[in-house]
Amino acid sequence: MAYKKWEISGIDKQTANYIAEECDIDPFVALILAGRGYTDPADVDDFLSGEPIYSSPFELPDMAKAVEAINKAVNDDLLICVFGDYDCDGVTATALLYDCLKRRGARVIYYIPDRFSEGYGMSASAIDKLYNDGVGMIITVDNGISCIEEIEYANELGIITVVTDHHLPPENLPCAAAVVDPHRKDSNAEFRDISGVFVAFKLACALMDAEPEQLAPLYSDLVAIGLVADVMPLVHENRDIVKQGLYYLNKSSKQGIVALLNLAGIGVGTLTASKIAFGISPRINAAGRMDSAEIALKLLLETDYLKACSLAEKLEQYNAERQKTEQQITAEALKIISENGYEYDRVIVVKGDNWHKGVMGIVASRIAEKFGRPALVLSTDENGVVMGSGRSIDGFSLYDAIYSAKDLLIKFGGHALAAGVSLLPENVDELRAALNNFAAGKPSVFPKLKIECKLNPRGLSVDLADAIKTLEPFGTGNPMPIFALCGLKLERITALSGDKHVKLLLSKDENRLEALAFGVPTRAVPFTVGDIIDIAVTVDVNEFGGRRNLSLLIKNWRAADINQDEFFDDIAMYENYKRAEKHIYKAPTREEVGEVYRAVRENLSTEALRQKFAATLGFFKTMVSLDVLEELSLSEKYDDGGIEKYRICEGVKADLSLSSILKFLKG
Repeated sequence: MAYKKWEISGIDKQTANYIAEECDIDPFVALILAGRGYTDPADVDDFLSGEPIYSSPFELPDMAKAVEAINKAVNDDLLICVFGDYDCDGVTATALLYDCLKRRGARVIYYIPDRFSEGYGMSASAIDKLYNDGVGMIITVDNGISCIEEIEYANELGIITVVTDHHLPPENLPCAAAVVDPHRKDSNAEFRDISGVFVAFKLACALMDAEPEQLAPLYSDLVAIGLVADVMPLVHENRDIVKQGLYYLNKSSKQGIVALLNLAGIGVGTLTASKIAFGISPRINAAGRMDSAEIALKLLLETDYLKACSLAEKLEQYNAERQKTEQQITAEALKIISENGYEYDRVIVVKGDNWHKGVMGIVASRIAEKFGRPALVLSTDENGVVMGSGRSIDGFSLYDAIYSAKDLLIKFGGHALAAGVSLLPENVDELRAALNNFAAGKPSVFPKLKIECKLNPRGLSVDLADAIKTLEPFGTGNPMPIFALCGLKLERITALSGDKHVKLLLSKDENRLEALAFGVPTRAVPFTVGDIIDIAVTVDVNEFGGRRNLSLLIKNWRAADINQDEFFDDIAMYENYKRAEKHIYKAPTREEVGEVYRAVRENLSTEALRQKFAATLGFFKTMVSLDVLEELSLSEKYDDGGIEKYRICEGVKADLSLSSILKFLKG
């Protein structure tokens, strides 16, 4: 598991008690809400209320203009095209507005650009095609706010355009009949962080002169899928529409959705926001990543179950292909990173050839997660241009870093945590240097794990897990609560599902508990029986055979009693050393190197060695000691089934004073 700084919320217990009494809610739920900033009883009531509260669609700028223009186009019998995007938010938005216009009696078609040949948003070639097809109006969903030249071209051809989008607008808006975007400077929307499909839903409400609650049975399922997929914060009306969407998804009669749920193995009545994020969204996204998003769109619109099953099977195949391609490219990227020593760069920039464009953003996420630092994944395309996607971590703006090197780029865009670039091959090394120079002028940042509070094991219960469920749906902006259980003794390690997962038996005083770590084989557990550890867990209920049992899922772990600030300072120092930067280092003593030497004999993994000495020698001295032992051929690094380990080179003796590493550190 990647190293993350545990940030435990500061909770005012007096405020939590006040909220619990005023709102008549579970004290523990009040504690969590208070830690998340809900200190006003009215806000707490709104958050927990079962009644949705939606703002008027006409709070969005140009909504009245959009309705007027579209109604006129319908009355004039113009052919209308809903122009979407190839991601899940864009696909659901297209399906929603297409269905709405059909119900309004419009002549309507849809168009989703090809990710590979056309790219994101409108293009002159797409407009030409639509013009030749007789389209008189284009309505964009989840795109269009930046298509100034393209919309001007559509105007010249006599095509009326209405833009609906949720991305940040440029300084000058496109010259369309209406530009509906919550982020416009003149927007009166109180809450603006909605997705493209939610904007489309509001337009549908305005077109059909209906309240959002009236259209929720028709469309809240699509809004929930697109909104969760686009990682929008599940607060305010986003939370309300997702709650309603989950209700209707769990009793859905839409054949495409039923087929998709069945294929994903999601039982009726069990769908959650998390299952949308990990079970539904990736399958819809896979179509646009690997081939054409139109297949996913057809599935959402399909009314025949057998045809829907056939389309869902295609999405399943695309998703499997996406996973295989992603794993292959990730492995290649990690090999390049290792061979070139990029793993200690402040910003990791890795380039391959002919890597699949559809998965590069996912690969960048995997690399950023593994190394705990920003990553930019690039590939040379068939035209010799280098293109790629980047992902970052909280506290470091990847967009600002890329902007600082904009003179090296052909094109770029994005935001603090994600960005895309294109450049010439000869500028890749210069870009890597520029990004790392930018990062060198910023404080070191590490991934964070936000924890609600520390819990005593005796306080864990099924009732507690049930109380937490009142905070659902969980997602961005309203994450599933994570709790710290500290000072636990590891009693037993048990392999599950052929050693794909692991179960730990832990104890503290007279309390014993079990916790699961998914995707972690036993050989990757960096602790041994008898160790005292801290774990960060989510709390849930597992129902099986009519019995309800507490389920603890491990999100992170660490050796107990470490000084977290010193530990991460040590990591930063080690990275400085690996970059051979001038610094004041604390070299390990002969005795400390000897301690690590003896521990290597225990056949522990590298990570287990780090955890073993985390509270004593610290990360820096442990890793430097391993480097010294390897430098002097006293030990050697090897791979044990994907787990990095060291072993002693028997019969070898060496004088530590000859180590160039120790000389450098002391110098």
